[in-house]
Amino acid sequence: MDSVNLAAKFRLFDEPWKPKIVGELNDSYVKVVKLRGEFVWHHHDAEDELFLVVKGRLLLKFRDRDVWVEPGEFVIVPRGVEHLPIAPEEAHVVLLEPKSTLNTGNVRNERTVAELERI
Repeated sequence: MDSVNLAAKFRLFDEPWKPKIVGELNDSYVKVVKLRGEFVWHHHDAEDELFLVVKGRLLLKFRDRDVWVEPGEFVIVPRGVEHLPIAPEEAHVVLLEPKSTLNTGNVRNERTVAELERI
């Protein structure tokens, strides 16, 4: 059991929208990801997602409203809820989600990350 320094983990990579595994908890991964710009509308049929903003700010657009997530705040997106993450400026985000979660959910495109890297 060692502590994980999130700032050090974020310094290990620069590419946005490519989550990295930094831990495991039961049947879930703890991931770090840098977000920059707009992602893609998507949903997850079987998994809830937790977005915890560490640095920057994140806009989560839903079909019926928008939610800003500031540093130190998190949002849990329930399974089946369509959402669009947007980071106007670079945001550092911790994700807690089941190991089965694909970053683009029900969408397959150039941003889909099938093989996650551990850092």
